[in-house]
Amino acid sequence: MGNPAVRRSGSQIQRLILLVALLWAALLTMPAFAWGAYGHRTVAAIAMANVRPVTAARIRRLMQAAPELETAKCKLRDGIIGAASWPDCLYGDKANWGSTFTWHYVNVPVCGAFDIPANCPDGICVVTEIERNRRILADRNQSAKARLQALIFVVHLVGDVHQPLHVGENGDQGGNKIKAQYGIVPGRNLHSIWDTANAERAISSASPGLVRRYSPAERARLGGGTPESWARESWALSKDWVYPTAFGKLPCDGKEQAAIVWNEAAIEASVPIIDQRIEQAGLRLARMLDGVLGGRGHDDFHFGRRSHLGRPGDSSGGRVSNNPVPLR
Repeated sequence: MGNPAVRRSGSQIQRLILLVALLWAALLTMPAFAWGAYGHRTVAAIAMANVRPVTAARIRRLMQAAPELETAKCKLRDGIIGAASWPDCLYGDKANWGSTFTWHYVNVPVCGAFDIPANCPDGICVVTEIERNRRILADRNQSAKARLQALIFVVHLVGDVHQPLHVGENGDQGGNKIKAQYGIVPGRNLHSIWDTANAERAISSASPGLVRRYSPAERARLGGGTPESWARESWALSKDWVYPTAFGKLPCDGKEQAAIVWNEAAIEASVPIIDQRIEQAGLRLARMLDGVLGGRGHDDFHFGRRSHLGRPGDSSGGRVSNNPVPLR
């Protein structure tokens, strides 16, 4: 009949193996979010390390309205850095927040021209929502709750637009439909690799660390542009690097593979690209927040000529779509 202690030990090992398998399966079926929580927190931390003191103080003051905004399942903790990934938590509450789901991306085909108006249905996509939420944040006539919500979405969406696969796509939901093996680890997709595994490797291995006070020269080199130009950069990276690296070419012949291997060479080559996109997002966010909150009561962050994509003067939310969309 065997030793009872040995049987108990074997049973415990089997339960442990089953638990690990179940946890792994749950992770593989989770929706992909831009950069993941670690990436979004890093973008926010870079911004906070580089904003003016008055900007940081006003952000802390706005965070005092957190109890009015947070939900039962999506709490707001650890200041704006902790709140940076809060909009992704809202995917679990479609009834109340479904209208925000299309704010996180813009689907611009990598096998076509870069054209935001043609790919921003009803004028609602990540590029326009950054600007609209910036205007709400700058409007002192808005409630503290409304301005805090706008602040959190600005922080989050600036991170989103710097993730290449939140802009470039090839009929595959920005890589979500492309099954992928990450090194020797199976069961991922191309989008999730860029959101989490490869991003976490890049951020954690950066030297010097990404969260620091950058020099004026670095801020000038990395911190410029507009939401539309940031989206163009992400689209170009998808078109010129991500898709060709994944498939060996830009797959514009309609024969895109259903599964790829993101090998060690691709992982290593992605690290400096991801690090730069995270740095750019953080410094550009700092510049935007300084422009909105760091002046003497006026918004001095300018996009230049008013984009025809936005909803000028609309700080109430405008038209929104409640249609179900893929989680990006």
